[in-house]
Amino acid sequence: MQQLIAELEQAGIGDIRINESLAGHTTWKIGGPADLFLIPGNDEELAAALSVLHRHGVPWCVIGRGSNTLASDKGVRGAVIKLGDSFDEVRFDEDTVTAGASYSFIKLSVMAGKEGLTGLEFAGGIPGTVGGAVYMNAGANNSDISRILKSAEIIWEDGSRSVYGKEEMDFAYRHSLLHDKKGIVTRAVFKLAKGERNEIAATLATYKDRRRKTQPLHMACAGSVFRNPPNDHAARLIEAAGLKGLREGAAEVSQMHANFIVNHGGATAEDVLTLMRRVQQKVEDTFGIVLVPEVLLMGER
Repeated sequence: MQQLIAELEQAGIGDIRINESLAGHTTWKIGGPADLFLIPGNDEELAAALSVLHRHGVPWCVIGRGSNTLASDKGVRGAVIKLGDSFDEVRFDEDTVTAGASYSFIKLSVMAGKEGLTGLEFAGGIPGTVGGAVYMNAGANNSDISRILKSAEIIWEDGSRSVYGKEEMDFAYRHSLLHDKKGIVTRAVFKLAKGERNEIAATLATYKDRRRKTQPLHMACAGSVFRNPPNDHAARLIEAAGLKGLREGAAEVSQMHANFIVNHGGATAEDVLTLMRRVQQKVEDTFGIVLVPEVLLMGER
């Protein structure tokens, strides 16, 4: 470990933390310690960090704002990477926008609207970062990343770099190439269209009001827990199975939105996982449908 840390320091990685608790980096407020927690400040530091980790055979994963992520109570062996300040940027040019991977996806939708650009309204209800959205092909309100992405800059696990166009990203429902080939999105370019600012703002306000009324955003949660099965909604199935309010420890199936699990304070990853399994079993027994998790499981099981 000391040799690894020495090489990371020599490579110029400015923020290296040992045994960093992940509970402070996830919206569920859950998670044990990461062996290494790295915050590379720019592309060069990120490429160098990945190269060093690759050379030492150290496993790694990346975290953004910590939504859509369940970190293990036992923590993460290897390294967790969180992108630094230079990745939190945005630039508009006519009808395109270039956003850094750590830029808020919700904020990006608002900024685009202020620029009079339409196409990102669906992102107004999606927590997390641009990088995470590209990785997951995030979507809502009948749209998703695959409809607007022009290209993505990626640094691969060996430190090499590429720019991939939309057609190369292998997008599908909540899936991209990055599920099969390990790398980190550093920036994304989106192709939008000119629109009417007031209409865009009204659409965003409608989505925001709907979220406020239907989602438990005032509590520690991680967004939708399960993917929607074909031609149906996970929330409908869970509610119809009578599972709203089902609890495991301090974790509960939300009374507001059945596809959210909330942390009442002190819930563990094991509480959430056990509750997820109970929900899956009941829905399968009732409807014959197997719910697939949308949240990413991070760390040692």
